[in-house]
Amino acid sequence: MTETVALAQGWCALSLLHGRIEARIERALQAGHELSVREFSLLDVLSKQHDGPGGHLQMKKVADAVVLSQSATTRLVSRLEDRGLLVRYLCDTDRRGIYTDVTETGLTLLAEARPANDRALREALDEAAREPELAPLVRTVEALGAR
Repeated sequence: MTETVALAQGWCALSLLHGRIEARIERALQAGHELSVREFSLLDVLSKQHDGPGGHLQMKKVADAVVLSQSATTRLVSRLEDRGLLVRYLCDTDRRGIYTDVTETGLTLLAEARPANDRALREALDEAAREPELAPLVRTVEALGAR
C-alpha cells in the first residue's frame, strides 16, 4: 500500500469517526435541549472567556474555535442572541471591536446540556471502539482527553 493510499484511508476513518460522533451528539442535544452541536460549541467557547487582557476572543478566533467561517459564526451568534443566550456589545477600547458574552440563560442551558453532550460522546466512542478500523482513532482521542 502506498503512503498516499494509507493517508487517504486514515483520513476516511477519521472523517467517519467525526461524522458519527457529531451525529450522535446532535441528536442528543436537539432532543433534550434544542441546541445544535455548533450552538453548544459556541456557547462553550464563549463561556470560557474572561474580563481583562486577552479575556475576550475576536470573532475570527471564535470562528476558528467552532470551525465555521466568520460570516457563519456571525449568523450563529445572531440566532443565539435572538434566543437570549448571548449578548453583544462594543469594546471599550476599540469601537470597531464587538464582544460576545454568554447570558445567565445561556450558561444555564450550557450546564444542562453538557451531560447529554458528554454521554453522547462517550457512547459514540464506545461504539466506534468496537470497529477495528476506528479503534486506534478512539484510543488517540481518549489519550488526548487524558492529558
